[in-house]
This record gives sequence, C-alpha cells and structure tokens, in this order.
Amino acid sequence: MKIAAIDVGEKRIGLAISLDKKIVLPQNAIIRKNREQAANEVKKFLKEWQIDTLVVGVPLGGSSEEVMKKKIEHFVKLLDFKGEIFYIDESFTSYEAKEMTKGQFRHKKDGKIDSIAASLILERFLESKK
Repeated sequence: MKIAAIDVGEKRIGLAISLDKKIVLPQNAIIRKNREQAANEVKKFLKEWQIDTLVVGVPLGGSSEEVMKKKIEHFVKLLDFKGEIFYIDESFTSYEAKEMTKGQFRHKKDGKIDSIAASLILERFLESKK
C-alpha cells in the first residue's frame, strides 16, 4: 500500500510518501500559484506514485480551525482522489519541522519545512495504525 500525506498551506503544499508503511520520505513541495494549479500538481503526484491512501493534515484547535478545515476539504475535493482519505491533526508539525532542522539548512520559503511537516503528519498516522 502506498500512502501520501499533504500539508496544505496558503502558499505551499508539503508532500511526503511511504511505500512500505515504515519509512516516510519527504518530497519536493508544491509552490502554490493558485488553487487549480496546485490541485493539478498534487493530482499528478498522486497518480505518478500510484497512491492508495491520502493523509491530510488539518489544524485542530485555534480560532481559525473551522475556516481552515473547510478550505482544506475543498482543496481535497479538487483532487478527485479515488483512494481512502484520512484527515488527522497537524498541530505544531510546522514548528516541529523547523526545530528539527535548525542549523541544517536555511529556512527559506522553498517548501522543505512544509514537506518535513507532511512527513510528521504521515508518521503520526502510521503510528496511530499500529
């Protein structure tokens, strides 16, 4: 079973995959120009990797939880993904990703942090299924 996770943001979409339910690999993030372009690139990614299951991070808690959840769910509908979809809490994954990578590389807006956050989301999901 091939599983992917996405960390949907306003400017970037972090991507991660697991081909064996054990090892999680961050992928190149998608820089979001507009919703349609981003959805098309994610669709292409999911098709290329023949993904069966999609894990989507949603921020739980906080004042903008409902607004963000609706935006993320709308984006996922644009993917027209036929496999299983799971939504899980992504709280603090971006912060954790920044902390984990301090001193390893400059934190630019290139999506590396977003894809590491997607990896953390996928790791949380896999851990919850043990």
